[in-house]
Amino acid sequence: MSSVIAELLQPSCVLLQRTYDNPEDIIRAIGNELYKAGFVKESFAQAAIEREKNLPTGLPLAGGINAAIPHTEIEHVIKPALGLVTLSNEVNFQNMVCPQEAVPVRMVFILALEQPKAQIEMLQEIASVLQNPELVEKLLQANTFAEVITELKK
Repeated sequence: MSSVIAELLQPSCVLLQRTYDNPEDIIRAIGNELYKAGFVKESFAQAAIEREKNLPTGLPLAGGINAAIPHTEIEHVIKPALGLVTLSNEVNFQNMVCPQEAVPVRMVFILALEQPKAQIEMLQEIASVLQNPELVEKLLQANTFAEVITELKK
C-alpha cells in the first residue's frame, strides 16, 4: 500500500497502544524520540506544539477512528522521518477544517520532513492510508513495528 511511509517510519519513533492525556504529551513523546534518533533539532517538538495550536491537524475519518498529523516548519528537521503513535484512549485534537471543533483521535502521524514539497506528498500518502478504515483498524491493533510495516506494505 504505502512503502514510502514504511521507508520513513523509524522503529524508535513508532509508539503503539499508548495512553496520553493531551496532544502536547503525544507530540513531545514522539518529538523526543525523533530528536534522540538524530532526525530533528531540539526545537522540533515545541515548534510542532505551537503550530498545532494555530493550525490544528485533527482529521475526522469515515471509519470512526480519527487521526491527527502534526508537523512543523522544515528548519526544525535535520533529515526526513515519520513517527506514528497509536492510542488506547481517545485524545482530542482540534479539527483542521473547523478549529473550534474537537476531534477524538486514536492515531497520530508526525511528519519530520525537510522539503516543503515532500510534506505535501507525504500528507497525500498518509491521507490515502487514513481513507482505508480496514488498514487504520489493523494499524491500531498492531503490537510491533514489524506488524505496522507489514500492514503498510500490503
